[in-house]
Amino acid sequence: MQINVITLFPDFFESPLRSSLLGKAVQSGILTVNLVNLRDYGLGRHRQVDDVPYGGGHGMVLMVEPVHAAMEQLALAYPQQHRIVLSPRGKTFNQKTARRLAAMETITLLCGHYEGIDERVAEHLSDESISIGDFILSGGEVSALALIDSIARLLPGFMGNPDSIAEESFEKENYIEHPQYTRPADFRGWNVPEVLLSGHHARIEEWRQKESQKAWSKYKSNS
Repeated sequence: MQINVITLFPDFFESPLRSSLLGKAVQSGILTVNLVNLRDYGLGRHRQVDDVPYGGGHGMVLMVEPVHAAMEQLALAYPQQHRIVLSPRGKTFNQKTARRLAAMETITLLCGHYEGIDERVAEHLSDESISIGDFILSGGEVSALALIDSIARLLPGFMGNPDSIAEESFEKENYIEHPQYTRPADFRGWNVPEVLLSGHHARIEEWRQKESQKAWSKYKSNS
């Protein structure tokens, strides 16, 4: 899978894309991430990419022209790219969306910064807008990395044991994974539930289902 990321801060991604399973996926070719520096498409001698907002207000807004130039260049190599603007006005990202995007060959993520992106980008240069939640970030780079990691783990060959994905939280409808424990069984009086030590598989499975249901109910009540 090919993921293009248009960003003012490509260095932000260097360490995560070399680490853990994500780094292995990149190294093995399961995933290719192309970091596009928006500054390279800036205007004039100073490579300007932002300007003051029409109508007044604080901060600066990313201009449509540099974004259009970057998108146009990417379209030459990836004419079927699915273009995503990372924006608080977008639809909230979830596992269903991750599965949909993981089935695509090429996606392009645009990271906003400052006070946002000229709205004409979302209207004319993207296929959808996505938000990762109801909170404030300094820029879209964190959001982009979250999408990359979530999508990549669904790609064939990413996980050593692909069956483990099926039991993860949100992978099934109305499901959050049960609590997990490992050795020692007693640490400072903090004990592992006895049923997990019983060896009784039917009772263990019943406990896990009940705990998953409790976790889902708690999640929904806090949403």
